[in-house]
Amino acid sequence: YFADFYQVYYLNGLMAGALTKTGKVGYVAAHPIPEVVRHINAFTLGVREVNPEATVDVRWLFEWYDPAAAREAAEALIADGADVLAFTEDSPTVIEVGQEYTEKGQQIYTFSHYSPMGEFGPDSAVSGQLINWGIIYEDILMRAYLGVYNNTNLEDVDYWWLMREGAVTLGASFDEPINPKFEDELKAVTVTDPLLGEISVYDLVFARIEQMTDPAMLFDPFTGPIYDQDGALRLHEGQRASYGELLSIDWFVEGNVGTIPR
Repeated sequence: YFADFYQVYYLNGLMAGALTKTGKVGYVAAHPIPEVVRHINAFTLGVREVNPEATVDVRWLFEWYDPAAAREAAEALIADGADVLAFTEDSPTVIEVGQEYTEKGQQIYTFSHYSPMGEFGPDSAVSGQLINWGIIYEDILMRAYLGVYNNTNLEDVDYWWLMREGAVTLGASFDEPINPKFEDELKAVTVTDPLLGEISVYDLVFARIEQMTDPAMLFDPFTGPIYDQDGALRLHEGQRASYGELLSIDWFVEGNVGTIPR
């Protein structure tokens, strides 16, 4: 079973693209595995949808939890011009770095990961991704109790739950999807969407949530045309990445700076 964040990372990317003033966004990444690559790519797709010239600089830690290395990477990215940071690392260190720089007068926008980390950066954390494993466990246990799952078919059970199922949600805290401190900035930036017309990034985020939580999943970030960082077309116009492609993705989308270690 799995609850995946890629749709929420995309939403974070929309906001990151709107907020960056330098056009340089940083990403502190754990391990170069498909899950993390998928999240980085979704984030970058969001950034570039709003800010087509922006880039996302990726720094690898090769650890899930390493606050010291996360701090070093975050500060190096800021030194290289990044004013927005996202990450996949299981501490609030990147948020804390963003808050420290912001308090010193250099606004650094951050997006939290996995758990509610907003309290570590009240003036820096814009939003993030939050997990709800309980809803999956409840479904598994209920189906087992009712006999839907049993010892003849349990090995075939495969959960891949997204925003539509309620397994993941937007926010750096459970009580607000977007830090109110940044609402005005997000409302001030507009984009033109083929279906939605001219719309603020703030409203676009919630429109995308409606589309992605619709039973028919009316929108998905991994819908072509999508090019990789070498300019090769990976998904054709209107083509949506398959479950298998998302699970095994091993290439960076256009706009990412850095490589995927092999």
